Amino acid sequence: MLLNVNVYSLFVKSVKVFALSTLFFSTVNFADNSQQPQSLANNLEQVKSAVLKLNRELFILEEDLLFPASTQVAVFVSVDIGRFFALDSVELKIDSKDVSGFLYTDRQRKALEKGGIQRIYLGNLKTGKHQLTAIFTGVDNDGRTIKQAVTHQFNKDDDAKMIELKVEDNVANYRAAIHVEEWAL
Repeated sequence: MLLNVNVYSLFVKSVKVFALSTLFFSTVNFADNSQQPQSLANNLEQVKSAVLKLNRELFILEEDLLFPASTQVAVFVSVDIGRFFALDSVELKIDSKDVSGFLYTDRQRKALEKGGIQRIYLGNLKTGKHQLTAIFTGVDNDGRTIKQAVTHQFNKDDDAKMIELKVEDNVANYRAAIHVEEWAL
């Protein structure tokens, strides 16, 4: 069941207004009761904590409504060791449409090389056959700028689809290869 995004947006705005109103009137109420400053600070901290918890729950609700499992597709990038390919950027296309791109800093690249994984795309697709194309740009172990592309056909069904693009070092030829893996949920 899909909800109208405008209705959802209105709901989120009204909840935020309610939360801020509660915070404001609670603060005014605390000030009128001439409570001790320490008690007032504790009460404000409790209200702040409640607002943060509500914000986190709204974020989770928003993710569930905007990206339901029946249409959700997520694409991740990981790097094996990175000795033979220093990743600079990734461009992602699904069904020949540009859907995502990312330019890496040295710090982000090092995090990937240490075992990190990055979600580069989260979106919705209809059920059926689709084609994913990823273009990786980087520097090889000889200092040359190179581009490597990988194409992957996948079938989107009623479950969420998770796809990992792995940049793996190949010791046999001192080059990097890109492997695609679909996660089983």
